[in-house]
Amino acid sequence: MSSKPKIGVYICHCGINIAKTVDVEELTKYAVKLPNVRVASDYSYMCSEPGQLMIREDIRKNGLNRVVVASCSPRMHELTFRKALVEAGLNPYYLEIANIREHCSWVHKDKQEATAKAKKLLQAAVAKVRFLEPLQEKEVDVGAAALVIGGGIAGIQASLDIANAGFKIYLVEKTPSIGGRMSQLDKTFPTLDCSACILTPKMVDAASHPNITLLTYSQVESITGYVGNFQVKVRKKARYVDFNKCTGCGLCAEECLLADRVKSEFNMGIGNRSAIYLPFPQAVPAKYSIDPHSCLFLTRGKCGKAPKCVEACPAGAVDFEQKDEIVEFKTGTVIVATGFDVFDAARKPEYGYSDYDNVLTGLEMERLISSSGPTGGKLVLGKGDGEYVPKEIAFIKCVGSRDKSTGNEYCSRVCCMYTAKLAHLVKDKLPEANVRIYYMDVRAFGKGFEEFYDRVRREGVRYIRGNPSEIFKRNGKLVIMVEDTLTGKPLEDEVDMVVLGVGLEPRRDAREVIDLLRLSQSSDRFFLEAHPKLAPVDTAIEGVYLAGCAQGPKDIPDTVAQAKGAASSALVLLSSGKVKVQAQISWVNEPNCRGCGYCVEICPYTAIELVLVNLMGHQVNVARVNGVLCKGCGACVAGCLSGSVQQKSFMDSQILPQIAALGGKL
Repeated sequence: MSSKPKIGVYICHCGINIAKTVDVEELTKYAVKLPNVRVASDYSYMCSEPGQLMIREDIRKNGLNRVVVASCSPRMHELTFRKALVEAGLNPYYLEIANIREHCSWVHKDKQEATAKAKKLLQAAVAKVRFLEPLQEKEVDVGAAALVIGGGIAGIQASLDIANAGFKIYLVEKTPSIGGRMSQLDKTFPTLDCSACILTPKMVDAASHPNITLLTYSQVESITGYVGNFQVKVRKKARYVDFNKCTGCGLCAEECLLADRVKSEFNMGIGNRSAIYLPFPQAVPAKYSIDPHSCLFLTRGKCGKAPKCVEACPAGAVDFEQKDEIVEFKTGTVIVATGFDVFDAARKPEYGYSDYDNVLTGLEMERLISSSGPTGGKLVLGKGDGEYVPKEIAFIKCVGSRDKSTGNEYCSRVCCMYTAKLAHLVKDKLPEANVRIYYMDVRAFGKGFEEFYDRVRREGVRYIRGNPSEIFKRNGKLVIMVEDTLTGKPLEDEVDMVVLGVGLEPRRDAREVIDLLRLSQSSDRFFLEAHPKLAPVDTAIEGVYLAGCAQGPKDIPDTVAQAKGAASSALVLLSSGKVKVQAQISWVNEPNCRGCGYCVEICPYTAIELVLVNLMGHQVNVARVNGVLCKGCGACVAGCLSGSVQQKSFMDSQILPQIAALGGKL
C-alpha cells in the first residue's frame, strides 16, 4: 500500500429501492466506525450529479484515497463512479461497490434482517478497498475498417451507415446474394409496402458503394486478434462462374439439363431452379452460381456429351476448374448480423406439415402469394389437372414459439402481425374465401400494429382463441381439432388449407460464429448482449456488436434501428482511432508457475500462452497473459493448480480480507 487508507463511504437510497428495506441512516452511522473510514454519507441518488459532486468534494477536502459506494449492481454505475474519482484526481480503481440493492434490499422483506446484511456487505467492501492498488489502462490503435457478418437488412444497413461515414467495410454473406429473409417477403406490415421495393435499392447501394467490399457466397473461416486489430480470413467459395465475365443473361440456366428441376431454397421448395442459377430476379450481385450438390458435372463428372451451360454462355464465364479462394484482411470492429432460421414445422407432427401438401408455413405462403413467386402470385394448390383454389383457409399462430415442448418459450414477436398480413393478402386475392386465425393471444405492440389488426378483422378475418391439438385429413379436407377457449366448446373445423405461423429460431450454424468470436448465448440460444438495457448491441467481446435477429426476434423496423445502433457503436471506435482496454486483467507470478498449461486450455479468450523463459539459469515454460486479449473473467485464476495466476483488483490479498469480514474462515 502506497499510503494509509483514507476511505469515504457513500450509501445510496436509490429512491426507495434500498431505503424501503434497509435502514440507511443506521448503515451510515455504522460505516463511520469501520477501520480507516474518514467520511460516511448517504444520499437519495448517489449516481446523480449532486451525488457524484459530494464524492468529488470529499476526496479533495478530506484527502480521501479510497471510495466505497453502497448502491446497486456495479454493472449499472461502476463506470459512473470511476469517472467521479478520475475527475477528483484519484485513480479510478480505488473504488469498491457494495451491492446492497440486488444482493440485499431486493431479496429481503424484513428491514432489520436486510440492514444487518447490508452492514456485513459494507464491512466486506471496506475490508477489501484498503488493499486495492492503482491500475493503468492501456490504449491500442483501431484499424479503420469493419467486418459485417451477414448480408440481410441488418448487415446492409450497418454497412451503409459505416461506409457513408468514410470507413472501409467488408460485408460477408454465405449465400450467393445479399438480401436475407426480407428478400423473400411479399409485403411488409403494417403499411403493406412492397418488400423488394424497399430492400432492392439498399442492396444496390451496398454493392456499388466505394467503401464496401462485398464478399457473397463466402464464409468467415477465422478471426483472431483483439479490439481494433482483428485479423480475418474469409473463404470465397467457388461459384464455377467467372464473376467478372458473367453478365447475368441467364442463358446458361435455360440450357441446363436440370433446368427447373432443383428445389429453390429462395422459394422454400415450392418452385424449382436450375443447377446453375440466380437465387431470385433482383439478386445482388446479379451473377450466376453453380450448385455443387446438384450439378451433374460436379457430382458425376458427366453432363450429357458436354455441359450445356458452357456451350450456352456467350461470355465464356462457366469455369469448372475454379477453386475456393482465401481472402485475408484486418478490421477494427466486427458486427454480427447473421439473422435467424424459421422454426421447422415438422417438429410439431400433430399439425401434419410433413404429411399434407396443403399445410404450409408462413414463409412458404409468402412465396406462394408473392407476385414474384413460383405461381406469379396466383393462390392455387395442387398441380396440373388437380389444381384448385382454396376457399376455406385457417392460420395457426405460435407454432414453435411460447412452447415448452419445442424448447422455445420466448415470443417470436413477428408472428401475430405477419399472420394478419397474410390473412389480409388472402382476402385481397380471394374476397369470397373464409379465413380464420387460431391464436393464444394477439400481440400488436408496434406503431400502427393495433390499427392493422383491427383492419384485418373488419375485412372479415375471424379470430378464434384456441390452440389446435391435431390436424388430419377426412374426405379430402383438412380437419382441425381445437377448443374455443372463450366459449369452452370443442371444434372440428374442415378447411382446404392451413398456414402455420412458425416462429423465429437462432441459426443452426450459430456455433460457428460462437467459436469464431467466443460469443455467449442467452437462455433462448440467441447471442447474448452485454446488458439488455444499457448495452443492447454490445457483447462481452470489446469491438464486437450485434445487429438484428442474431440478438433476438424482431421486426424490420427494430432490426434496422438496432443495425444503426451497432453501426454507431462501431463508429465510436473507428472515428477515435484508439480504444482503452480493460485494466482488471490476470497476471502470472512466473517464478511460481508450473508451466502445466491448464490455464491456456480453459481461457475462453485465448489470452494465455506458454512461453520459454530463463529462471534461475534454467529454461522453463511459464504462462503469460496477453493484456489486450484478457477480459478479466477469472477462469484462469480459479483453475490455476499452483495459485500463480492472479487477477488485478481481485487478488487473494484483497479477497481474503473481504471473506474474513463476512465471517468466513481463512
